[in-house]
This record gives sequence, structure tokens and C-alpha cells, in this order.
Amino acid sequence: MEYHNPVLLKETVDGLNIKPDGVYVDVTFGGGGHSKEILSRLGSNGKLFAFDQDKDALLNTIDDDRFTLINENFRYIKRFLRFYGAKEVDGVLADFGVSSHQFDVAERGFSTRFEADLDMRMNQDDAISAYHVVNQYEEEQLRQVLFQYGELRQAPAMARVIVEERKQSEIKTSEQLKAVLKRFLNHKKENKVLAQIYQAIRIEVNQEIEALKEFLLQTPQVLVKGGRLSLISYHSLEDRLVKRFIRNGMFEGEPERDVFGNFEVPLKKVGNLIVPTKEEIVKNNRARSAKLRIAEKL
Repeated sequence: MEYHNPVLLKETVDGLNIKPDGVYVDVTFGGGGHSKEILSRLGSNGKLFAFDQDKDALLNTIDDDRFTLINENFRYIKRFLRFYGAKEVDGVLADFGVSSHQFDVAERGFSTRFEADLDMRMNQDDAISAYHVVNQYEEEQLRQVLFQYGELRQAPAMARVIVEERKQSEIKTSEQLKAVLKRFLNHKKENKVLAQIYQAIRIEVNQEIEALKEFLLQTPQVLVKGGRLSLISYHSLEDRLVKRFIRNGMFEGEPERDVFGNFEVPLKKVGNLIVPTKEEIVKNNRARSAKLRIAEKL
């Protein structure tokens, strides 16, 4: 089984504007596809650091003196780069999607296709799993998770049903969760609604939005002047945060302007939004919602 087919491979690495002797970071290593492409463009004095919190990804490590794989969440990018002596780098790549491997291994609980325990942890050492969210969150917490991260209009009713059902018995598996929420799964839209439910729970379990914000805020601090960011998002929640941060260095509101109406931002966008070609989507269906944005540190 292929671990992960990298999305927008050439475009994402092209966006880094690789210098042969530069220092780069792939913060979502996964199967190593993007990392291998970066290494192929580096000279003997170049250096690549990679991050992945999933222990399964360590099996894909690359035997190359220029490469270091760090088994940590990318929200700690600045701390661990400094630990390894890299205060500033020339480029950072991130592919925020769940890996094909995580979707395809049934027992991880990421996919709606398989019967599995409610898990969804990218870092399997984390204490909170999907089971914890579904069975222990208060109704209001569940409502917020489903509405905010799944953008589900029926979130209040879904949360109420989950809380009522778990009073009878624990909801332990994906099939039990589907059965509990069956009334909301219109036959024509069942897969779409299930995907939204799973996305919401997965984002909460892995603190994906908080991690993304923490990561983005650190990127201007770890990039050299002229250094590049190359970022792939898959859903609107991520993409809005990435787009706003590139535009004005903030996630909410607007930066303060001087008397002339100007304001300083840490980054500038490079080029326009890039999406996969029809040919790539045919080869890799999981690429269909990918959006690539490239930025440069000012």
C-alpha cells in the first residue's frame, strides 16, 4: 500500500525557490514525497528538517546525511529548529491534509469507510481521542465542535442525540456513531455529511486549528528575509486562516495603519492560488480540494 501520494508535488517545491545550499523544512513529512523532491534539488551543503507527530511516519525516514526527521507536531517548529541549531531557514513546506496512510489503515479511525474504534489521533500518544470527544464532551461543547469545525447546520440536534444515546450505552465505534446519527444522513448526502462530522471530530481531537495558528505565527520568526512558505490547505477553515495570515499577519481584524493608511505585514503573497489539474485529480482523488498558497518573508 502506498503511504501517501504527494499533492501538487512540483508546484509546492517550486514555490520554495530552492537554493542548493539552503536550509528547508517539511513540517508534514508523511510518506516523504515532498521531502525527497526537496532533497533532489539540494546540493551537498543543503539541509532539510522534517516534522511528523505520527510514529508511523518514522518508518519512511530517508537515509541521507542532509536530512533530519523530528517526531513532533509542527506547532513546535521554532523550539525544535533551535534545538537542532537552525535559527533561520530558507523555506517551509506544509501539506495540512490527513495522509492517505491514516485514511487507509482502518484501526486509526479516520475513514468513514471502515468499522473501527473511535480514535482519530495523529499522535497516538495523545490522551484525547474521538471516543473521549463523543462520550465525554458536554452537549454544548459537542455542538460547538460540530458547528465550528464541521460547518453543520444540524449541529445542535446532532449533539443532543449523541448525548441522549450515550446515556444508554457508550458509543465506541464508527458504526455505532453512524447508527446514532442515522436520521441526519440523507441518502443522497450521506457521505458528505459523514465527512463533515468526521472532520469536525478529527480537528478537535488533534487541535488542528490551534496548531495551525501557532505554526503560522512562528513562520516569520524562523524564515530568513526572502524565505518562502509553501502551504497546502484542504478545507475552508484552514485556507481562510492561511490566506488572512499571508495578507495581513493576523487571523482576525485588521492591522494598525499609520497616518498615511499604510501597515506593515511580515509576508507577501507570491503568485496566485494554485489548485491541482484535472489530470492530477484523476490520478489522486484526494487532491481535489487542495489549495496551494505561496508567500515570501519581507
